[in-house]
Amino acid sequence: MKRILIVDDDITFALMLRTWLSKRGFEVAAVSTVAAARKSLSEEAFSLVLCDMRLPDEDGISLLQWMAGQGMTAPVIVMTSYADIQNAVRCMKLGARDYVAKPVNPDELLKKIGEALEPSTEAEPAGKPARRGGSGSTSAVDAKRAKLNYIEGRSDASRRLYEYIRLVAPTNMSVLVNGASGTGKEHVAQLIHQNSKRAGKPFVAVDCGAIPRELAASEFFGHVKGSFTGAVGDKKGAFELADGGTLFLDEVGNLTYETQVQLLRALQERRIRPVGGNREIPVDIRLVAATNEDLEAAIVRGTFRADLYHRINSFMLRVPSLRERREDIPLFADFFLDQANRELDKRIVGFDASALRALMACDWPGNLRQLKNTVMSATLLAAGEYITAEDLPREITGASGPVPSYSLHDPVTEEEQIRRALAAAAGNKSQAAKLLGIDRKTLYNKLHLYGIE
Repeated sequence: MKRILIVDDDITFALMLRTWLSKRGFEVAAVSTVAAARKSLSEEAFSLVLCDMRLPDEDGISLLQWMAGQGMTAPVIVMTSYADIQNAVRCMKLGARDYVAKPVNPDELLKKIGEALEPSTEAEPAGKPARRGGSGSTSAVDAKRAKLNYIEGRSDASRRLYEYIRLVAPTNMSVLVNGASGTGKEHVAQLIHQNSKRAGKPFVAVDCGAIPRELAASEFFGHVKGSFTGAVGDKKGAFELADGGTLFLDEVGNLTYETQVQLLRALQERRIRPVGGNREIPVDIRLVAATNEDLEAAIVRGTFRADLYHRINSFMLRVPSLRERREDIPLFADFFLDQANRELDKRIVGFDASALRALMACDWPGNLRQLKNTVMSATLLAAGEYITAEDLPREITGASGPVPSYSLHDPVTEEEQIRRALAAAAGNKSQAAKLLGIDRKTLYNKLHLYGIE
């Protein structure tokens, strides 16, 4: 029988959860503090731990850190009423198997417990230390990290974007992705492919801005041996390589007018003829194109064909710039920090208040690409546990304008200052307390006073 340890100071909730899990065949124990959890885990073996994030003596993160230090590998599912992505990412770094928000959906929790206890990912009971030595194997956490290759964001602009992606992906509509450089247009195209009925087929990306005029037809449609100087063998073009799947044309506005004509014909007829070939090849592709240009203005200028524009634009997705979803900056920064830690083999915990304010104040002309590079550089330079403003590039701290400050000295604006700090920290109360210059307990008291969730 699988044994589960519940760590939660809400006695009523813990009792209800214990009863509910017991009826489903689990042996369940419950404690209300981190200290009691350590004692139970040291004395008994558990298959899984359900731990609340906020506890009377310490928080769930401290328990995760202690378990990791003891070599305990039982999966941990963190529960919290203060769910936010930053804490979720931090929990994943420290070994949490999953993360759920209260009020807990029983069916969702049972599913997560089942996934955590699957034989392929089940860890040894918590009472046993992890085996060490050897070449090592991919843990459940590594597998989870591998799946978490992007983060959606919580701003209205981000939610709208991903809702549209979910709506259009299952269809066969051609999609035009419009957005500034560095906003992640190819990532959007890949998500559309991954969530489509063509997900098991190829995803072929072509950078239209990097194709020489004289080789464009060959790149798209392929060629046969000897069709031109340098054609030493037959070659399949992008259309044929993407057959059955998705063809992604990045920076489609850079195509020459002649190539646009050829592309339009291929899209209309769904057939291609390789350069130098004497037969046509049927192709079945779903087209996703991307541009950072105003193609309607290009049509007026005469540099882009109106008929091709309407062919590739059955549905348009606009990817917002980073400054348009500023409240997502702490989430993206923490996500990129997690990637940088793994790549550079470092263990930076997060960003201090000065660094976070500088990141929030910057306009990020290079968008997510610039933010990712900035975090990578700062992670490399950081000497302490936290990235500071001194670790950031000069163009971030110097060109970011005045760094917003938060103070509780004016009682008239205190509630608004708290709300601004929470927004700047994307809901992370520890970071918000730092921005406000107060401790977490004081912040929680203020939240209760003003009824801020």
